[in-house]
Amino acid sequence: MEVSFSKEVRQLRLGAGETLHGEGILAITKALLQSGVAYVGGYQGAPVSHLLDVMVQAADYMAELGVHVEACSNEASAAAMLGASIHYPLRGAVTWKSVVGTNVAADALSNLASPGVMGGALIIVGEDYGEGASVIQERSHAFAMKSSLLLLDPRPQLPNMVRMVEQGFALSEACNTPAILQLRVRACHVRGSFECRDNLPPAVSRKALLAEPARFDYEKLAHPPATFRQEKLKTDQRLPAARRYIVEHGLNEIIAGRRHDIGIIVQGGLHNTLVRALQQCSLADAFGAAEFPILALNVTYPLVPEQIAEFCRGKRAVLVVEEGQPEYIEQEIATTLRRQDHGNTGTAIHGKDLLQMAGEYTVEVIAAGLVKFLVRHAAELPLAAAQDWLAANAARRQTVAAQLVAPLPPRPPQFCTGCPERPVFSALKLAQTNVGPVHIAADIGCHSFATFEPFGFGHTILGYGMSLASRAGVSPMLGRRALAVMGDGGFWHNGLLTGVESALFNKTDAVLLIMKNGYTAATGTQEIISTPDEAQKAGAPDKRLSLVDRNQTIERTLTGLGVTWLRTVPSYEVDAMRRTLEEAFTTDAGGLKVIVAEGECQLERQRRVKPWLAGLLKAGKRVVRVKYGVDADVCSGDHSCIRLSGCPTLTLKDSGDPLKVDPVASVIEGCVGCGLCGENAHAATLCPSFYRVEVVQNPGLAERALAALRRGVIRLVQAE
Repeated sequence: MEVSFSKEVRQLRLGAGETLHGEGILAITKALLQSGVAYVGGYQGAPVSHLLDVMVQAADYMAELGVHVEACSNEASAAAMLGASIHYPLRGAVTWKSVVGTNVAADALSNLASPGVMGGALIIVGEDYGEGASVIQERSHAFAMKSSLLLLDPRPQLPNMVRMVEQGFALSEACNTPAILQLRVRACHVRGSFECRDNLPPAVSRKALLAEPARFDYEKLAHPPATFRQEKLKTDQRLPAARRYIVEHGLNEIIAGRRHDIGIIVQGGLHNTLVRALQQCSLADAFGAAEFPILALNVTYPLVPEQIAEFCRGKRAVLVVEEGQPEYIEQEIATTLRRQDHGNTGTAIHGKDLLQMAGEYTVEVIAAGLVKFLVRHAAELPLAAAQDWLAANAARRQTVAAQLVAPLPPRPPQFCTGCPERPVFSALKLAQTNVGPVHIAADIGCHSFATFEPFGFGHTILGYGMSLASRAGVSPMLGRRALAVMGDGGFWHNGLLTGVESALFNKTDAVLLIMKNGYTAATGTQEIISTPDEAQKAGAPDKRLSLVDRNQTIERTLTGLGVTWLRTVPSYEVDAMRRTLEEAFTTDAGGLKVIVAEGECQLERQRRVKPWLAGLLKAGKRVVRVKYGVDADVCSGDHSCIRLSGCPTLTLKDSGDPLKVDPVASVIEGCVGCGLCGENAHAATLCPSFYRVEVVQNPGLAERALAALRRGVIRLVQAE
């Protein structure tokens, strides 16, 4: 991992009586160690990626405790790690981004859930849902219900989150069932503090080895006929045991209110947002004390029918605040009350009839639903302040919209400045002017930014590393070869088997473009098997673009599988890349054709090079920085360079010439000197308005003398 978490690692050592200050995901990490976790694995991805990053960087401390930490190649391999808890009293935790990560892990999770576990098994998923999400808008709830997995949704307060991790392991062991702990983006990053406990070295660990493996037990295999009994055990023993534990240990919280005729049931993860919405209605204070009783479900599956019925007893109405759709919790509550004969037949249950069906439940969304609910069932309450607040928000939006002469221009995500993937798509744009339009199967990763302007490349995105597989149905129907794009992270995650192996087996005539930037860049630049090692980095600190060529794992793997048409091209050689793409689309050679676009992730290059340059400057040694610019007198104002690149440091400015109506191109601060603008100008035969400048710091005597001579000549010419 390239980002440093040294501060977080130090806090993992805190013991009893000490206080940890930080964000939610760090609290979860500490709670794992306080729970005696024996092994941790996972796949990188927001919003829970730091959990694994911190653990990996804390390798020395993990070794002291005997905890095994493994960065897995994908979510399926992480889920399979939990198999250790089936036969052994080992507490294990794995993590990934949901719901897409859960989809990848589905096979292993289903086969884990059937026999159940002996040691506590915790699956920590980043519930990437709502306005800040980066994946499809689905929920983990359906998977938990389908496989009878426990689902925890802790109230976003650090002491409670830590408690739910510790209780999650105990609950898992009490009912022999794996548990999912879901954390929304806001829960991962909520800040606070909690009083620590001592970390517990696991009883069985890398430092305390088992003498013998477990005795073979066919009943613990997810294999018929054992699976038939396992399914019965889920409903007859495990779920009832889980419900008993939830009640006996108070995992769900009932927060008392000042009146009892109406109430609110809320997912634990939404509690903070609900309290803020109640504040807007003047019905709660900042500490959560509310006008009405609230049942905060820290465990959203399974629900406890008796607990639901007891909470609803005597209430005229209950509002269920459940984010996303379908309304699983609301439907189960309605069914529970229908089946229970506890005087709840008169309790009106509201939820999606008053709150929006899908989308993130922000404070404003919940407040709007609350007002509708209270107008029906507590009209005597003073709701004018909340209604005025909602109306003011709506009016503010209308005012801003009315002030706009035209809609705001879209500002889509884009490549980092100097990203080595941008020139590849510039080359692809040029290649298509010669060979014609191409069907492009896009993929998850940084390169998916090419779906936005000025490129607009990508017909489908169907899963990480799935691009080559996703073109299989359309390739035979096209008169021109289809192109699949994937990164090196996606290649190792899934693309090698689902794409390359399948294409070779089926003798597919297609083109695969692999972005080899050296890291799983889109999830936080974590290292992978094709990342240059520390010795390779140290051996070439100033290598500008092709440091990753020192690790040939991808090329050797492709060759070993039988790929015969393989080209590796430096990303920034736009003209060479264009010619290689055109060759791939037009060659008579059959089979899979693979182009490896080689260029180190710019962010990682900056992290590597900046300290090295700073050291040179401090030592008084010569340092050269490259800057690019545009000669305004030469620029014609055609702007082809911008349409071909999209670089954020390449923009427009007034020409300063009254005879030039159109603005001219300009390179602004932020340019990292990658040279793409010049490469594009050369490859596309654009105007020669770009120039390259070398800024020398700590120059030698000869350079100083030459610079003085040049200045003298310039002054002489200017004087004439």
